[in-house]
Amino acid sequence: MLLTTVLAFHNDRDTNYIINIYSDSNQMALQVLQQNITNMDNTIILTGDFNIRDSNWNPNFRHHSSYTDDLITITDSLSLEMSLPLNPSPTRFVNNPYNTNSVIDLVFLPPGNTSFGRHMLHPEICKPSDHVPLTIKIGIREINTDTNI
Repeated sequence: MLLTTVLAFHNDRDTNYIINIYSDSNQMALQVLQQNITNMDNTIILTGDFNIRDSNWNPNFRHHSSYTDDLITITDSLSLEMSLPLNPSPTRFVNNPYNTNSVIDLVFLPPGNTSFGRHMLHPEICKPSDHVPLTIKIGIREINTDTNI
């Protein structure tokens, strides 16, 4: 199953995208992103449940996934880099004592963009979901539209 939400908005002549995804265990989201990457060149936020456990973002997980390489290739193509949360913690909590909590919800942003703050995780309010909500502050600046001739 794949669920993707794409929000497109216009800023002058540019169309910008905010993409939130849920990728299943077959990594359908990565496939869709790879197929549509040329149409999303102004992505300003790529976030969601990537369902990829990897040591790159979870220090308690000791393995590297080949899907991580695909994801990094995609985010590099979109000129995005992974955002680290201000308060690192697992993003998915499990009820099964044989499994461990994990980091599978990620945020990718344009590097050096001062309009975006680092995101926050909110494990204290993850019920009834097994995923931790996250927030990000986006600064909006006013554009002076007055023209003097």
